[in-house]
Amino acid sequence: MLRSARIMGLLMAFATTAQAGSLGGPLELQDDGSFFVNGRTAASSHPGAPPGGQDAPGTITVGQMYVQYRIPRTISGPAVVLVHGSGHTGATYETTPDGREGWATYFVRKGHPVYLVDHAGRGRSGFNPTVVNRARAEAEAKGLPEMPIAPRERGWFFFRIGANYPTPFPNVQFPVEAFEHYTAQLVPNAETTLPGAGANTVAALGALLDRIGPAVVVVHSQSGAFGLDLVRNRGGKMLALVNVEGNCVPVSADEARGVFARVPFLSVWGDNSVGAAGPNGDQRRNGCVSTVDAIKAAGGKARFLLLPEAGHRGNTHMMMMDRNNLAIADLLIAWIRESVR
Repeated sequence: MLRSARIMGLLMAFATTAQAGSLGGPLELQDDGSFFVNGRTAASSHPGAPPGGQDAPGTITVGQMYVQYRIPRTISGPAVVLVHGSGHTGATYETTPDGREGWATYFVRKGHPVYLVDHAGRGRSGFNPTVVNRARAEAEAKGLPEMPIAPRERGWFFFRIGANYPTPFPNVQFPVEAFEHYTAQLVPNAETTLPGAGANTVAALGALLDRIGPAVVVVHSQSGAFGLDLVRNRGGKMLALVNVEGNCVPVSADEARGVFARVPFLSVWGDNSVGAAGPNGDQRRNGCVSTVDAIKAAGGKARFLLLPEAGHRGNTHMMMMDRNNLAIADLLIAWIRESVR
């Protein structure tokens, strides 16, 4: 009897926790699922030995990109493709570390079909273990690719949660009490096992647009550069590019007058970037200002959105997880609806 009461108590506690992570109410969909794009077969000399067996050559699939999609029952806005940054997967845009609704479902709630991806070679897209298995079999460490991951100390100041770990900025919007849960989603950049590395994601995003049709593409951090290349390769199928603290250069004057002037461009930056250590500081931010100015001078539609100037202070590099993440999403949605026909 006591054991049954204890089990019931645990189940009730679990249910309460699950409810605390509510998405904000019922989400009505007409479709939901996943697929892969742009995979190709490759001969693997060392796919790895099965349990109790011998390693033998075979054919594997590499370069594929995982895509999860949600289509709202009532569509009132353009499709949105959400692309994560370095050290992350599509989980970036899902439920926040402290259990609140993320952009992946919020954009759907606002009437946008959403396509959420994992970079080719990362997360659910898988990677090519051949080079790792071969180096192990041949005892040749030089053949091993580097697969970097952000330790929490580096992530803390790179992502501008605070200048020094573990002290947060006084006004920080990131849910620091859930930092342990956040770091659980960080993964190695395993795309280094693929020839071309990030170029595979650019190609896969192009294949995705070929499949689903024109869409707004939202890129973050590392994938900012991917977004620029996607404009060059598939600008005719991009309704807009939203660049969340990603690289915005180089864009030549000819490119600004050409394809970039035909794709509405929004660069979004949070707080505390002035003088920030790491890649998400002055140089990258000022490069985005320059690109926005160049596109505007060429007659294109571009905006540099600095959140403190828009009344939102304390936002980090991971603004899609910050406490005011849905308010930031509303700013993006408003810009999309003003800028995209």
